[in-house]
This record gives sequence, C-alpha cells and structure tokens, in this order.
Amino acid sequence: MKRLLLVLTSTFPRWQQDTDPPFVLDLCKRLLNKYDIHVLCPHASGAETAELYNGISVARFRYFFEKLQTLAYQGGILNKLREKRWRYILVPFFLIAEILATARLLRRQRFVVINAHWLIPQGFAAICAKKLTGSAVPIICTLHGGDIFSLDMPVLKAVKRFVLSQTSAVVVVSQAMRTKVLTLGVEHSRIHVIPMGVDLKTTFIPSKITRQQKSLLFVGRLVEKKGLRYLIEAMPMIVKKHPEACLTVVGHGPEEPAIMQLINSLRLNDAVTMLGALENSRLPAVYQSAEIVVFPSIVDAQGDTEGFGLVAVEALGCECAVVASDLPPVHDIIVNGKTGLFVEQKNAQQIAAQVIYLLDNPACRKTLAADGRQYVLQRYDWDLTAKKYNDLFESLL
Repeated sequence: MKRLLLVLTSTFPRWQQDTDPPFVLDLCKRLLNKYDIHVLCPHASGAETAELYNGISVARFRYFFEKLQTLAYQGGILNKLREKRWRYILVPFFLIAEILATARLLRRQRFVVINAHWLIPQGFAAICAKKLTGSAVPIICTLHGGDIFSLDMPVLKAVKRFVLSQTSAVVVVSQAMRTKVLTLGVEHSRIHVIPMGVDLKTTFIPSKITRQQKSLLFVGRLVEKKGLRYLIEAMPMIVKKHPEACLTVVGHGPEEPAIMQLINSLRLNDAVTMLGALENSRLPAVYQSAEIVVFPSIVDAQGDTEGFGLVAVEALGCECAVVASDLPPVHDIIVNGKTGLFVEQKNAQQIAAQVIYLLDNPACRKTLAADGRQYVLQRYDWDLTAKKYNDLFESLL
C-alpha cells in the first residue's frame, strides 16, 4: 500500500485544458509511483470541489461566495491583490478556510509528509493545521520566488521566519533563493535546491518544422516583474534593422491594457501579435516556431522577481536562442555566451542590440540553442526533479 502525501498549493489546474501553470500537477504525477497524493487548493467558480484528476485526489476549499473567489489563479495571489485592492478582504477568509480544510484532512488521513508550495499562505496554513490537530507529520515547504523576494513588511517577515523555523525542510528553486533564505536564519542543512522540472524528452523538444524567420517570442504573465514593456520598447530598434522581425506575446495579466497602449503609441501593431493565454498543450509548438525567445524580467517595485525562470528551460528545450535579463535567479539556467545572452534589466537598448546580433548571426544563434538544450536536459528534466523530491521525502521518513 502506498504512503499518503498531502500537497498544499494555490496553483493547480481548475479543469482540463486550463491555462494556469501546471508545474505542481506535473510534479505530483511523477510522484504517483510511490505515493497516493491528495492535493488541497482553493476553489474557483466553475471548478469541482472534489475530483480525481489524473490519478490525484483533489479537494478545493471554498473561502467566499463563489463568484467572488478571485484571489488565486490567473496570475497568483500577490498579483491579484495588486490588481484590485478590495481583494484584501478575502485574505483572512482564504487563510482560515485553508487551515480548517487542512486540519480536516489531517484528522481523516494518515499522511506521511505535507508538501506546501509557497511560504505564505500554504506553509503557514500547514503549520497552523498541524498544531490544531496535534499531528507529527513533517512539513516540506517549497518556495517559488514571490513568497521570499517580496512580502518584506516587518510583520510578514516575522511570519516567514516563523514558518521557516517550523518546517522539517525548505525547498527553493534556485541558488539565488537559497542565498535569500539563509538571511532569514534557516540552517544550511535544511535548505534543498530543487528546481521545478520540464518534460524535455517528449514535450519540450526540437521540431523538424522550419521556424518562422526573424520570429521573436515572449511567454509569461503580463505583470510588472516580467518586464515585457522593455521588450516592446526595443522593437522599433529591432524592426529598423530587420523590418521583417515580428514578436509574438503569449500570456495575460493586469499589464495587458498598458502593453496594448504602448504597442499602439509605438505603431507596432504590424510587428507585435498578442495571443493571450494559451492552453499548456499548445506551448511547445509556439516555442518550436520561434527563432529567439526573450525574457526581459526585472525586479519590480515591490521587490518581487523571478524565482527561477521555468519558461527559459522550456524555450531551451525546444532549441530556441534565448536573451534574458541578468538576474541572479536566472543564472542557474543561462550561462552568458553559452546557453543564452544576458542583458541589463530595464534596458531596451541592450535587448535590441542582443536580438539584432542573433538575427545577424544565424550560426551563433543555432549554436546557443543547441548548447542550451543539452545544458537543461542534463539538469532540469522532470525525472531528475522527481528523484530529488523522492530522496528528500525518504530522508525525512
């Protein structure tokens, strides 16, 4: 009989063909060979409250009137709060509902491990539920970026320190996050760097289909920290040198109206195509048709930034050349001049210069793409990530 694993998360597909990132689901699927997995996540209008999803038992807790349950999904909790400040009213209801739902599960089932994705609220909810029930189950908290790089107000810093002090192990997705967690007083031995994985063997792979010439691609949520505006500002310089160059943008988010206004003001309607959010199954073909993928991420006004940069791994898996902002979390993926090219964050001129260089030098572009695929294949395939999680769970049991 398999042992029971409880996963707490606020990012999980609400239904089949959802457009939200599937990385927690993908990890769970690869742990099913050793564990019976129960996922607890917030409810959303139109989603089932309980179902068997790809062999995983999923429970979705209600926290407010159904139509107003808009705190999670489609960009994440932090971005939802920034988008509409009235959603702060939902926070205490969300947290209490998650604690009670977790406590109910702990009373009913004998879980051997809790894996809480995100420090706040899931990590905090897991600890509160454990104390309410008197459970001795170990908690592994997986941090993804926003929960450690932002939320720096004194009260929330104290909450983060408390949560980190109560967990059996802390998983971070990049070396830069490990450095940040160390500043919060966590011992070296309790921190494990395990990035989320990508299916680099059957899904995000090169294609024999000819790529669209001089095609650029951006994939990501349209939020400030993704830095899309700086890529848009670089496009007039790129188009001036390469009039056929075109940019495809995949994603949605609160920055979309401002991005559309910027495109119109720079008269780039013929050079930029906004596709909106796409089903995850369609993403490989989008990468495979592009020559260059640009990740112009920044540190935003709240101090939030990338935790790792999973989409860069997806792009390299499909043998795209990559241009990315020179930010510490991205250093795990991009080796400047070997697996991609770095630019200074918030610098449209540098973005334009590097893109133009790659468009002018197809041999360099292809070498970067091929070397980049081999680099990520050896480090970030899901099989490697799942093994590291399995090893961590076993070490605690």
